[in-house]
Amino acid sequence: MNAPDHIIVGSGINALVCAAMLGGKGAEVLVLERNDRIGGCMRTEEITAPGFIHDVMATTFVLFITSPAYAALGKDLARHGLEFCNTGTPTGVLRPDGSYAILRTDRPANVAAANALAAGDGDRHGSDVGEIERNAGLLFGLLGGSLWSYPTTRLLAGEAWRRGPRGLAAFLGDALVPARGWLENTYQSEITRALWAPWVLHAGLGPEDAFSGQIARVIAFALEAAGAPIVKGGAGNLLSAFEALIKERGGVIRTEGDVASIIQSGGRATGVRLASGETVTAKKSVICSVTPTHLYGRLLGDAAPKADLEAAQKYRYGKGNFQIHYALDKPPAWRGEGLATVALLHLTPGLDGVSKACNEATRGMLPEVPTICVGQPHALDPSRCPEGKAILWLQLPEAPRHIKGDAAGKLQTPADGRWTDALREAYADRAEAILASHIDGFKDSVIARRAYSPADLEAINVNLVGGDPYGGSSTIDQSFLWRPFKTSRNHDTGIKGLYHIGASTHPGAGLGGGSGFLLAGRL
Repeated sequence: MNAPDHIIVGSGINALVCAAMLGGKGAEVLVLERNDRIGGCMRTEEITAPGFIHDVMATTFVLFITSPAYAALGKDLARHGLEFCNTGTPTGVLRPDGSYAILRTDRPANVAAANALAAGDGDRHGSDVGEIERNAGLLFGLLGGSLWSYPTTRLLAGEAWRRGPRGLAAFLGDALVPARGWLENTYQSEITRALWAPWVLHAGLGPEDAFSGQIARVIAFALEAAGAPIVKGGAGNLLSAFEALIKERGGVIRTEGDVASIIQSGGRATGVRLASGETVTAKKSVICSVTPTHLYGRLLGDAAPKADLEAAQKYRYGKGNFQIHYALDKPPAWRGEGLATVALLHLTPGLDGVSKACNEATRGMLPEVPTICVGQPHALDPSRCPEGKAILWLQLPEAPRHIKGDAAGKLQTPADGRWTDALREAYADRAEAILASHIDGFKDSVIARRAYSPADLEAINVNLVGGDPYGGSSTIDQSFLWRPFKTSRNHDTGIKGLYHIGASTHPGAGLGGGSGFLLAGRL
């Protein structure tokens, strides 16, 4: 393809959605990926032992199956082999003293379980998720729509008319309440608070951050309604389905196509120059699914608008991510009925434990007691490992990008603040000790372990700056109208024909494909 209509730089979920949607409209699309495979944060490999299939980085697709992108593309992706596996117990929490709670895809059961922990807590859970359901039009219109647009203006005007201006202002003000305020003012049970506190981390927030309470309620609603699905056979099968669909619609995907710069002519983006020196012209647009620092630093450099370059230099990235993957000789013997089938189980002391670990990581310290999210893919999809075996997917969302010390005072940290292989394994040992304390005979069941530090994750995907999987801090000042910059307007840049999508742009991080879908709808 010598001169496609659109060149898309990067191949994460937003880029693939955008390419498939544009191809469906008859446009010629070229996707350029710098690595030897497509996928961004989606990668499936046998990283521990033969026959054990692991999703390196992202694994859960509740945001995708509930997205407009999936509504538009799901049937075609299914034709190309995409299948999901799900469970009726999407999440749970397990505390150091062995107390635990499990969320089901059954609201009456969840209400009853929470009421059993503390009288009235279940009723309040039903009210919380019910409120999200009742306000879904407004919430998801703002979370997933183009904010600078007539439809959003009409949505807000309609809500102001229906609720009254003060009523709308009150609703938006309530949405800014931090998760700590929501949980402490709503639930009496520490276990119920512990169930939801860790989920704010998966939105790139902490429990004291504004808006974290609302996003936790949205997540609670989504998990209860849609579960925590994974791709049958691994996330790589979603990539294969996308690749087949994009090619079916006339698109071309090139791996090892490292874009070095954007070519401009007459104030307009007209193509790209690859690191090899090759140039490719675009008839209509260049679409970049990268971070702001990569777009305005490397790809545009001195040709970037001065204001945007300065804004990119001030753009903040969030905490790093740490992952551990296990191949096990047998399914884990959890000390709690029903825990073996939970898709994503958090190990944490509770709300204060999440807050403490989050604060430590933000300050550059290795958390003394990290929050551990344990995924059990084998429980949803037995094809991921040999019969009778098991795999675990561990995510530690509170890891410092630059290390200043160890909050426990036990691990020696490097003077330059960088992750080393030795420190990675030592920190993985800390997490493993917590995990093993909840599972009978765990250490004897381990066939192999593979850990990834924030530095390792950035080495796999350049968009994970410092191991941040959310494309930058997701605090309120870098979200919605102000993502990525205070002057941002949807997915436009200061250069005609050049557009910016990905986790660093609205609607933000996650596997919903929102920014790619929104931009494709415009072009």
